[in-house]
This record gives sequence, structure tokens and C-alpha cells, in this order.
Amino acid sequence: PMLLPGRHFMDDVVLLYGLEPMFETPNYQISFVLMGSSCVLICYLCANISAFLIIVTGYVQAQMLALSEELTHLWEDAEENYRGTELEDITDDGDHNDKNKDAILNDYVTVHLKDIAKSHAENINLLGQIEGTFRGAIAIEFCLLVIALIAELLGGLQNTYMEVPFALMQVGMDCLIGQRVMDAGAVFEDAVYDCKWERFNKKNMKTAMVLLLNAQRPMTISAGGVTTLSYVSFMTIIKSIYSTYTTLRSTMHEP
Repeated sequence: PMLLPGRHFMDDVVLLYGLEPMFETPNYQISFVLMGSSCVLICYLCANISAFLIIVTGYVQAQMLALSEELTHLWEDAEENYRGTELEDITDDGDHNDKNKDAILNDYVTVHLKDIAKSHAENINLLGQIEGTFRGAIAIEFCLLVIALIAELLGGLQNTYMEVPFALMQVGMDCLIGQRVMDAGAVFEDAVYDCKWERFNKKNMKTAMVLLLNAQRPMTISAGGVTTLSYVSFMTIIKSIYSTYTTLRSTMHEP
């Protein structure tokens, strides 16, 4: 509004009751400060909370993908470590170490499996804390955004074309975050299957089994426990919004 000629607000259609006429001094200055402050406050809080949620869930996703990569190559890393013990051949038992080949390999696997299991549990715990903190806020946000989108569609896209992309982006961003976390959990589950567990000793097999059972529980973020944030949820929300919009529009146009 500062770059446009004349006096303008962030949205000239919005009225502040008690300050009419809004374009006259000093009502214009007071209204401009109030509307500008409200925009900064609302956008600042929403942006920071959204950024925090994106960063934390992105950290969980990156950790899960890194653990998946480490788990997939765990046995190869154990063999590489065995070669690094300066034995002439990996298939021979050397006098350099009292342990045989299988013991050396499985000792390496045991240590790293424990680290992977610990990191996996920490990521699950962190995601649970994030969901417990934001599930109510996300549920309220979804309800308000759905109502806003329906109202914007009823108001006509020619009048609300600037508001509709913002609401859709907010819903889509949350669903994208949830889907990425779910995909990372699925990748980790596949990595447990692909870690060559059949070559482990019985102790490490049991550890891998426990790790698999934990990995089979999907890592999700929900909106108040009502719906899981994912692409499926996003399409369901869009479908519900359009169905409600068409119903209300037909009702509004009835004589």
C-alpha cells in the first residue's frame, strides 16, 4: 500500500468499526498502524511456528534416512572393518586377534545396531513430543482453514483469489510434512529387511527383530488424532471442501 498512489490499507475492503471514515486524518493513521501491527503479529507467529515444525520434522526425516543408509550397509561396513584389522585374508583366522571372523563381524554389528536402535527410539520420542505439542493446534488450524476455504469459494474466486492460495498452501504444507515423515519411516523399515540380518548371530538377529517391530509402527503426525497428515488426507480435505462448497452454493441460489 505504501507504493500505491493515494491512501491505501493492506486490504481496503476491511473496515475497523469506530474509526470511520477510515481514510480521513487521524483515523487513517490509527487504522494503518493497527492493521499493519496485526499483519506483522499474525504472520510472524505463524511463520515462526511453521518454520519450527518444518525444521524439527525435517531433522527427524533426515535422521531416519541416514539411519536407513547406515543399516543397509551395516554388514559391508563390518567386513570393511574386518579387513582393516590387517589380516591377510578375510576368510582366514589370523593370529592377530583371538576372535574368529564371525565374532569380529558380529561384535561390530552389535555395537552399531545398539546405536541405530537408540537413535531410532530417540527420533520416535522426539516425533511423539512434537505431535503431542502441535496436534491440538494443527486440528484447530485445519478446521479454520477448511472454513476459510469454503467461505472464500462462496465469496467468488474473483474476490478471494489472493486468499485461496495461502490457505491451500498451509494445508498442503502440513500434509507434505506428515507424508515425508511417513516415507522416511517406510524407508527405515525396508532398510531393516535389507540389512543382511540372516548373516547375523542369534543375538544380533533378536536385536534386528526388535528393531523391525518398532519400525513397523508408522511414524505419523496427526491433526488432533482425527486424521493423519499425508497426501491422502490432503486430497480428502480438498474433496470435502468442494463437496461442501457445491452443496452450500446450490442452497444459496435456491429461490
